Amino acid sequence: MTSKSILIITAFIAVCFSLHAQDSLYNQLNEVVVTANRYEQKQNTTGKVVTVINKEIIEKSSGKTVAQLLNEQAGVVINGALNNMGSVQTVYMRGASSGRALILLDGVPVNDPSMINNEFDLNMFSLNDVERIEICRGAQSTLYGSDAVAGVINIITVKKDVTKAFNGAATVSAGNYGMLKGNTQLYGKAGKFNYTVRYARLHTNGFSSATDTITTPHRKFDSDEYDGENVNAQLSYQATPALTVKAFALYSKYQAGIDAGVFRDDEDYTIHNKSFTGGAGFTFKKNIFSINGNYQYSELNRRYLNDSLDKTNVDFENNTYGGKNQFVELFGNVALGKHFTLVAGGDYRFSSFNKLYFSISGFGPYADTFPSSSINQKSVYASVIFKGIDDRLNIELGGRINKHSIYGTNKTYTFNPSFSITDWFRIFGSISTGYKAPGIYQLFDQFSGNKNLQPETSKNYEAGVALQKEKINARAVFFNRDINNGIDYNYVTYQYFNYVRQKVDGIELEITAKPAKAVTLSANYTFISPHETSQNRKTNLDTVTYNYLLRRPAHDVNLTVGVQLAKPLYISVNGKYVSKRYDVGGYMQPDVTLKGYFLVGAYAEYKLSSQVKFFADAKNLFNTRFYDVYGYNSIPFLLNAGVTFSF
Repeated sequence: MTSKSILIITAFIAVCFSLHAQDSLYNQLNEVVVTANRYEQKQNTTGKVVTVINKEIIEKSSGKTVAQLLNEQAGVVINGALNNMGSVQTVYMRGASSGRALILLDGVPVNDPSMINNEFDLNMFSLNDVERIEICRGAQSTLYGSDAVAGVINIITVKKDVTKAFNGAATVSAGNYGMLKGNTQLYGKAGKFNYTVRYARLHTNGFSSATDTITTPHRKFDSDEYDGENVNAQLSYQATPALTVKAFALYSKYQAGIDAGVFRDDEDYTIHNKSFTGGAGFTFKKNIFSINGNYQYSELNRRYLNDSLDKTNVDFENNTYGGKNQFVELFGNVALGKHFTLVAGGDYRFSSFNKLYFSISGFGPYADTFPSSSINQKSVYASVIFKGIDDRLNIELGGRINKHSIYGTNKTYTFNPSFSITDWFRIFGSISTGYKAPGIYQLFDQFSGNKNLQPETSKNYEAGVALQKEKINARAVFFNRDINNGIDYNYVTYQYFNYVRQKVDGIELEITAKPAKAVTLSANYTFISPHETSQNRKTNLDTVTYNYLLRRPAHDVNLTVGVQLAKPLYISVNGKYVSKRYDVGGYMQPDVTLKGYFLVGAYAEYKLSSQVKFFADAKNLFNTRFYDVYGYNSIPFLLNAGVTFSF
């Protein structure tokens, strides 16, 4: 561990114990979460590491995207969140590679089978759709299956505690670089029906995605525009006091300008992405048990189009990807006496993918197809949760069996104890395994596919302490993850193979405190110490163990200080420090260093009344020049201001 890490940890502990004796109404002891064990429970009754982004935080993040908000959380790096709108949003959790953090929409997995690593594009979510986000870190494959190697991010859109028949809100804002944002929502409860309808639109002229290092008076990289919209609708019906049925739909699309590559402009290259997710479900709750059923269908389309006189690589290019998912699950929980709760369920997942490619270049026309290919998975799982010693001791023990249509069967397990030493001090730990099934492209591509791929598996260890008092909520966690057969691309055989070994040790520190009546402090720090054994990226021939991970910093610090200056006026200042990282320097080139950076942002809101709020959000206040991806620009100073009306 570096001296910098030790210094930060020491400061964190000192702050915790200097504040814990103070009194305040500020208290998160009774925060209820649903992601930890798939049923509602207080956060201090689980040993899992859950971070909650609640509605209050979301409402004070009006100028941010979902990816930018997630990028401020402990253990989470969203590479691309601070780049031009429409950039690829790569989720890294606890240092794990892309596609190893599972995205959930209201508890149901969402992914894009047309992506190599089965990721989901966070550009498809509008913050307007989100009521709450729960981040559950550590291997969660026992309850959530494939891809939950480093954790899950549950984006919750369902409104609760609605009483009136008709409610609404609308926000309009504008900013530099031609940014215009607008959203509206209507929601209510009429008899046994609850409904929500939302719409959001975002446009910006943007800036050049590719970094310009050769500007001349005759040529300058053009700005890359973004235009996107989201529509979301939900309807639920309370059929009986015990039975609720629901239906939902989410449609998203955007068009964004992109460039030809690292340091290379292209004035007419665009990406057109569309996503539709819809489904239905039910919840039956009575006395000591509940049963839940869900069906979800999703369809995703990506199109890359290059079709004008600005000829870089080709004269014309049309590259279209299509993916479809179907997901069915049935799960529930039942109290087995005073001390035990059983959670059990099963699910079925079906994914398909196809691709069409056509281009015209100096070599003539070229066409290629990826014929429609599919995979399916069937799983059953169960966990037993024990509560004892006056509810101070909590233990979860669970397992999952998964059957994949190509590679066969694999298993996972979870052991997760926690113990409250006092009413305000708790210790916890876990031993768990996770897995990632190979993607359709990795299995079936005619050139690089390998049908003999096995699932990537990991073993994970956690240990931590949590301090929860009226004035402070703090947590320190040590984690270790070991992957022995990671899936990667072989530059010798030009196929995917099970080869990479990745070991990551890390520390996460989180604190939320109220040192004065009008002041709130929120901070987190993440440190990772990785060792990854893979092919030498410079020679592609020998094996090398790297002591760093591409695009993932060893040190990541986020700090926000908010002040309620008067009842209607709130302001906050936030800072983000990211240490140096490394990125690929090119094919068979040494990795390049990306310098560390420190960013400052600010937010202010003024509530004219309970129905009208004015706000302003500023990012990168000092216009710091920095890079999260080699050869691509990150955000300059950005300002967005607007007004929200509610009724």
